[in-house]
Order: sequence, then C-alpha cells, then structure tokens
Amino acid sequence: MFNFDEANKKGKEAIDTALKSYSDVSKGFQAIAAETAEYSKKSFQDGVTHFETLAGVKSFEAAFELQSTYVKSAYENFVAEATKLGEMYADLAKNAFKPYEAPVAAATKAASKATATATAA
Repeated sequence: MFNFDEANKKGKEAIDTALKSYSDVSKGFQAIAAETAEYSKKSFQDGVTHFETLAGVKSFEAAFELQSTYVKSAYENFVAEATKLGEMYADLAKNAFKPYEAPVAAATKAASKATATATAA
C-alpha cells in the first residue's frame, strides 16, 4: 500500500537536496565570475602599462625585446588563468553532483537488484 508519509518525506528530501545543489552552483559561478573579472582587470592594466613603456622606447631592438617579453608573460598568465578556471569548473561540477551521489547509488543498487531478481526468475 502507498505510504503518504514516506512519499512526503522523500519529496521533502529531494527538494532540500535540489535547493542545496542550486545554492552551491550559484556560489561557484559567482566565484568564477569574480576570478574572471579580476583577471580581465589585471590583464588590461598590464597591457596599458606595457604600451606606456613601449611608447618610451628609443630603439627598435629594445622595442622588440620588450614586446617579446610582454607576449611571453601575457601568454603564461593566460594559460595559468585558464588552468585555474578549468579547475574551478571541475570543482563546481563535483560539488553540484555531490548531493545526488547517495540517491543515485541507492537507485542503481535497487535497479540492479531488481534486474537480478527478474533475470533469475
């Protein structure tokens, strides 16, 4: 027979899990947005500073050396930032799925048990 109290309890647990997951995902996206904004601001400031320095250079060789150093530094900073953001997105995905791990594992176990019982019969 259908147990309404049990169904109500499971429904409440599911909603609580979903709300916690949404809250964690929201916090993760806020952290990613803040990191991206900070990187953009620093990158722009570095570009302005480089251009001001480049404008004061007197020789072509010095300008070439300065430009080469800046490009290498900008590339290394970009790769580091992309790696950091990739890790942040991976952590976000793990945290978003974490509340669902136990219910999915229980459902998988129940389904495999039901399949084994049906196959044996």
